[in-house]
Amino acid sequence: MTVSAILEAVMLVCFGASWPFSIAKTLRTKVVRGKSPVFLSLIMIGYVAGIGKMIALWRERGAEAAAAGAPVPGLHWLFWFYLALLCLVSLDAALYLKYRKNQK
Repeated sequence: MTVSAILEAVMLVCFGASWPFSIAKTLRTKVVRGKSPVFLSLIMIGYVAGIGKMIALWRERGAEAAAAGAPVPGLHWLFWFYLALLCLVSLDAALYLKYRKNQK
């Protein structure tokens, strides 16, 4: 585990900590006032880019390992952080679409 991976995990946890609260509030109030679909879309694009980075890194390491005759490594553990956060933001975006009429 590298320092850069630990710092990236801390960043993801800090950025992602707000989504469960946002989802819970929307489910409780059924109001999405103040939420921006553009903002949610940009966040999702960012997490998809992070997932893409992890997959590209996995493929590169796999090619290097195969060339060296070593076993192919699994996906980097940060991949699962990105995937979980993408799921949370996607759920928040789905709730926005469901309750957007309640923005009174």
